[in-house]
Amino acid sequence: MENTLFDKIFRDSQGQIVVAEPPNPPIIVWAVASLLKLIFTSGEINTVLDAVAFGSLFTWAWEELFQGVNYFRRALGLVVLIGVVGSKVYPIRF
Repeated sequence: MENTLFDKIFRDSQGQIVVAEPPNPPIIVWAVASLLKLIFTSGEINTVLDAVAFGSLFTWAWEELFQGVNYFRRALGLVVLIGVVGSKVYPIRF
């Protein structure tokens, strides 16, 4: 079987096309913390939830970058990692 660029980017080691996967624990923690931040909009709990959301999304991105099943997932991890770090360096205020 010839390995094309498409195969290298989107297929995993078993030959399956993988673009999305079921959420893993860091994504679930990020989603819960982000939703709770909408309820607790100020105070110390909001600060803690912000740190938990950032840490879990950073962890997910790092894992995807270095352990992603294909190049697409690794690139996605890199983009998200740059985005979360960039959002802390240059925060967007509404």
